[in-house]
Amino acid sequence: MSQHDTTHVPGTTGGGLIGWVVGLLVLVAGMVVAGFMLDAGQVWVVPETQSYRMLEQVDQIDIWVPEDSPQAKSLDAQGVPLVQSVVRALEPESLELAGGDKTITSTTKVMSSHFVGALVTDDWQKADASGLFEAAPSGWKVTDQISEWETVTQLPPGSVDRPANAVMSWNRTIGVWLAAILTLCIMSFLIGDNPFYKTAEALVIGASAAYWMVYSFYTGIVDKLLVNLWPGLVRGWTTPGLADDWEWKWIYIIPLILSIMLVCRLLPKGGWIARWPLAFIIGATAGFRLLAHLESDFLLQIKGTIKPLWAVDTADAFMFWPSISAIVILLSVLACLVYFFFSMEHKGFVGKTARGGILVLMVTFGAAFGLTVMGRITLLTERFDFLFKDWLHLL
Repeated sequence: MSQHDTTHVPGTTGGGLIGWVVGLLVLVAGMVVAGFMLDAGQVWVVPETQSYRMLEQVDQIDIWVPEDSPQAKSLDAQGVPLVQSVVRALEPESLELAGGDKTITSTTKVMSSHFVGALVTDDWQKADASGLFEAAPSGWKVTDQISEWETVTQLPPGSVDRPANAVMSWNRTIGVWLAAILTLCIMSFLIGDNPFYKTAEALVIGASAAYWMVYSFYTGIVDKLLVNLWPGLVRGWTTPGLADDWEWKWIYIIPLILSIMLVCRLLPKGGWIARWPLAFIIGATAGFRLLAHLESDFLLQIKGTIKPLWAVDTADAFMFWPSISAIVILLSVLACLVYFFFSMEHKGFVGKTARGGILVLMVTFGAAFGLTVMGRITLLTERFDFLFKDWLHLL
């Protein structure tokens, strides 16, 4: 191939390009007509403002708790002053705060922390439909902090009788139109490879790759590794609801080192370092998957084959169809095994049994293929339902 040769892009030469331009203009004209005549893709919502006010409860506490207990860490995080920490026996009312350690009794002396001060607890109270708040519960104080949230309720597609305060949601409407256009671009592959299909395909692949990269980074790196190595960093960065008593675990230094070694594959001369964590990943994954597949593809198959041929219910009454099912499964399995038994020539009774095994295999493969096709048909019908209902409002 010379340096002037290039890969042909479908529909970009001669009459093909003109045809696609004309098709695009017709498609745009049809969408404009559908938008004005059928209100295609319009999404209407009913906005609602919800108000919340903060309630505060202040309790004066004077309590001894084990120094390393979750309660001690929680009190320290909530700003309750720590007076002192000494070795002493816990008071009876403090025994239940020992973090579930049943070895601690009223005579056991442990390192205890003495907290004395105000424990502030806050809560949010929601206003009613008219924007008024109920009286604060007993013991709670109303603060000046009020938070307002605007929520929307989406109306069904094609709704005619809309409330007076209903408004069209432009971001949702644009989303419906983009989804419809990309769906039509993907379906255009039925008439041949074309630039519209190529564009939609590139968008789907790029968006999917970006989504799974971010998802895998958070669930794998942040939610499993960083949260156990630097819980304070993760609590202030991505997970403010992380428990105050969450501690770092030194064992997670090992996957951190393996992760750094795996990244060394990007180095020009350090690619060999990545072989060690890669071997560990493959070996561990193979071990875990072996047990799972051994149970699902081997043991459970044997269990399903050796069911009782004479099925009875709890009252020892004979059940006809479960018994027939067990007999058919047993005979089918034996016929398939005979087909794969090549030490004997497939003649006579053995040959007929082997041909029965072939029939069972064909039925199995056909059922599996039919199930796969039905799954794809379900996806196709869902897309048509979206186009005719959510976009064109014809259903």
